[in-house]
Amino acid sequence: MKIGIDLNGVIRDVFLKTEQVYTKYYLEESEEEITSHYDEQSEEWVKDVNDKEFKHELNLPVTSMNLIDHFKFKTHDDLYHFFYVDFPMQIFGHAPSIEPNTFNILNDLYMDYREVNEISIISDEIGKSKPATLFFLSKYGCLVENITFYSKSTIDETYDYFDVIVTSNPDLLSFNNEDKTIIKVKTTYNNEFNCDYEIQNISELDSILKKITKKS
Repeated sequence: MKIGIDLNGVIRDVFLKTEQVYTKYYLEESEEEITSHYDEQSEEWVKDVNDKEFKHELNLPVTSMNLIDHFKFKTHDDLYHFFYVDFPMQIFGHAPSIEPNTFNILNDLYMDYREVNEISIISDEIGKSKPATLFFLSKYGCLVENITFYSKSTIDETYDYFDVIVTSNPDLLSFNNEDKTIIKVKTTYNNEFNCDYEIQNISELDSILKKITKKS
């Protein structure tokens, strides 16, 4: 059986780190009306005067994946640059795990189920968030060998490949295929989706996997 365990919202608390980075660079510096961005051509940080007609704001908790509603930017391009150009390592590489023991649980699950199942980490990533995510997994000592990155254009193939998907991602939860087993990890941004299996965190996953895989 092929089991895919999603990263964000299941293993990695990316929105907590996003809040911290956003606060540091866009709210704490707002008193000086200055923000910074990384200029790839000069390979230097450049400070810009803020547009006084636009105000950066946080709207938390995150209740939808329309992130510009929660991390305010003037344009969607600015939002994209924040996540994937200016701060991908700070956000994706240095985010905390969901709980202090998350990786202990993940590694134990991998060791227990890998003999007769294919266990993979799956993650919605773009551009520079990919190496940042590999750093994150390495930093926490992840033992899972298979890592699959997906995006809007490849999510169908990722969904089709796995028999069991553990996720908090509304894009994956929105699929409806009776041949798949979807285990939802409950978050503030996926309340409208119902699944046969729902858990609060990864510590509850073992009991469900035992039922699904008929592990003795």
